[in-house]
Amino acid sequence: MGQYYKVVILADTKYKTEIVRKWMLPNSCAKLMEHAYLDNPFMRSIEAMLGRDGVLYMTRIIWVGDYAENEENLESNLYYLVENMSDRYYRLQQQQQQPQHQYIVNHTKKLYVDKNKCTSVHPLPLLVSEGNGCGGGDYFGNDQDLCGTWARDVISMEQDIPEEYTELTVSFS
Repeated sequence: MGQYYKVVILADTKYKTEIVRKWMLPNSCAKLMEHAYLDNPFMRSIEAMLGRDGVLYMTRIIWVGDYAENEENLESNLYYLVENMSDRYYRLQQQQQQPQHQYIVNHTKKLYVDKNKCTSVHPLPLLVSEGNGCGGGDYFGNDQDLCGTWARDVISMEQDIPEEYTELTVSFS
């Protein structure tokens, strides 16, 4: 069966439990590889929100699948937990213009990805995914082992490389 995804924005790590700030749906068909590509209006919108002037600049973001593992000490995963949080649902206004952010930056791990070195697959949803590989529509290919390694980390989109950050080269295709 196909796995469906939601985008979840978490509060700062200073809280002892995970607090959901917002959640959104990528589109009506929210399988990972149906929307995780460059020049997609949904991805352009997420990039703008994660940019320096965006409302989600330097935030913790996850693409969580309905087959992802349950949250610690709970009998459900984040995908299903947010369904009861309709007050935090965010209807995204899709960007038609290309954002001016070349770098996806992980401030937790001090890494960045240069989007200009990517082919057609947008690395952000894959890097922050939880549950990838458990269902149809997931990413199966080069560097699959990197999927999810940035989940729950502080992420932003930048025009310049932060000092003392290391490039992570991905070959998702």
